Amino acid sequence: MIETMSTAVSIHSTNKVFVHQALGALAEATPATLEARLAAAYHADAEWRGSHPLNEMRGLVAIAARVWRPLLESFPDLERRDLIVMGGHSHGTDIVGTVGHYCGTFRRDWLSIPATGRAVFLRYGEFHVVEAGKIRQSTMLIDVLDVIRQAGFWPVAPSLGIEEQWPGPITADGILLADQDPAVSAASLAQTLAMQKTLGDYDDEKRAGRQGLLEMPQKQYWHPRMMWYGPCGIGTARGLSGFVDHHQLPFRLAFPNRRGGNHYVRIGDGAYSATGGWPSVLAKHTGGGFMGLPPTGRDVGMRVMDFYLHHQGLIRENWVPLDIIHLLLQMGVDVFERMQDFFRRGALPE
Repeated sequence: MIETMSTAVSIHSTNKVFVHQALGALAEATPATLEARLAAAYHADAEWRGSHPLNEMRGLVAIAARVWRPLLESFPDLERRDLIVMGGHSHGTDIVGTVGHYCGTFRRDWLSIPATGRAVFLRYGEFHVVEAGKIRQSTMLIDVLDVIRQAGFWPVAPSLGIEEQWPGPITADGILLADQDPAVSAASLAQTLAMQKTLGDYDDEKRAGRQGLLEMPQKQYWHPRMMWYGPCGIGTARGLSGFVDHHQLPFRLAFPNRRGGNHYVRIGDGAYSATGGWPSVLAKHTGGGFMGLPPTGRDVGMRVMDFYLHHQGLIRENWVPLDIIHLLLQMGVDVFERMQDFFRRGALPE
């Protein structure tokens, strides 16, 4: 639900500016300034949730030790480049959502990924719950698989979509630090939820295949030149046909009639909207083909965020952070084990 009172909208604007500035400063912290900048950004007992293998933790000591110190040691010239900053009120909390890239020179191994000495882009999607002027909870999906790709190793089947750095919105207006029109914000979120409902209502068991997905009611909501920006391992797709061919059909065949919409975030902000859950999707892996894998019969939960641009009356772009490594682990594929085995080739036994 979008707040319409001026005081609530002003709070959203204040929170967006705060998150944009505080996390930008945190990305450029030094060992001497890290603790002070973390304390300026977060409540002392803040909760942090993120991509595997970081997962979940609480408190500034843990967040510093497990997230930020290793990140800054591995990328000593780190900087943050937001593409989207938006906010709103959802489920009783004020939330700021962001999409963008951390950029830095990969000087030291990170999460056991071998350093390259070259520039690396760590794309992210984030939701931050802001309370009393500081972050109470962060959910940060960094595309770790894409870092592995940039380090020179590909541990999964070839992506059906195109692997590339995510671009910013075609309208070049994704940094929404100012207040937005509440009516436009509400309309953006309503359009997203209506489109998502068509996805939930569609019956995969009818096995209508590619044509069924192309003709289902979702087509009423997507722009003819839509772009779908998926995580590493799936890739980017162009147009509804590209979306169906490169992601939606193999995904729905593998996870038929999954249960989505388990959201703690549903916000609209001007021409943008976003949803997300922890996990957002629950499913059983009963079909083959997704990322080249046979069915496992396992139950899985998917950490997913969706950010949307509404343009010319339709959904023009969709950025989709998804913790692919965590999903694959639940499907019996340990990406880190595969990676480490690869990089150990030729090494003498200890």
